[in-house]
Amino acid sequence: MQIHQQIKYLIVEDERLAYEELKRMITHLRPEYVLSERTETVGQTVDFLKNNTVDLIMLDIRLADGDCFEIFNHISINTPIIFTTAYDEHAVQAFKLNSIDYLLKPIEENDLTSALIKYEQFYQSKQASFDYKQLGEIITQKVKSRFLIQKGDSYFYIEAKDIAFFYSEDKAVFLHSFENKRYIIDYTLDELDKLLGKSIFFRVSRNCITNIKAIRNISKFFNSRLKLSFQPECPHEVLVSRVRVTDFLKWVDDVE
Repeated sequence: MQIHQQIKYLIVEDERLAYEELKRMITHLRPEYVLSERTETVGQTVDFLKNNTVDLIMLDIRLADGDCFEIFNHISINTPIIFTTAYDEHAVQAFKLNSIDYLLKPIEENDLTSALIKYEQFYQSKQASFDYKQLGEIITQKVKSRFLIQKGDSYFYIEAKDIAFFYSEDKAVFLHSFENKRYIIDYTLDELDKLLGKSIFFRVSRNCITNIKAIRNISKFFNSRLKLSFQPECPHEVLVSRVRVTDFLKWVDDVE
């Protein structure tokens, strides 16, 4: 796709070799693009963007004085961003939703080409908008990986990946493991919904959060709801409400 108007871009990268290689690849792939500046820190980037405008930002996550999401706490940015990052796994979905693209280091030229094409499609249509502050909140959110359990006078822990589901019953919240054991825990489902992230857990109903690996069957149910069956079995019927169905199916399909 040809862009006739000159594109000015900013590279935010504190590693010199990474900067030089990214600059080289962009110059090779898009010689018509013009590099406006390179910044290395949150502070430098904020100062530059307060006084200058660019058409595209290549933004590394880890900078010399902190992570790049601090930038969005100081200034409002509407410029399209391609993130360069070492983040992987579930966080990738957040980048897809809230930026032009992400590039996992070390950056491959084919991946950069694809990202630039996405940017150019956006540049011509300008139909999308991105919430970078929300992205920062998602990426920097701490996801709980294990739970402390008290049994009598003893304590032990259970890894989150070994938990089949959580559910509430008679004003108590239970953790139900894949070993088919259940324990009362001192969390509300609302708290768990925030602590678990959306990689393998989903709030399927008001009183149940499930691990994707616990779901054995999904079937249509009355009034546009879905009925779930689990292994191990859940003590009560679990229905996905109509308002949650679309998000639930996207989660099952790994689409954010």
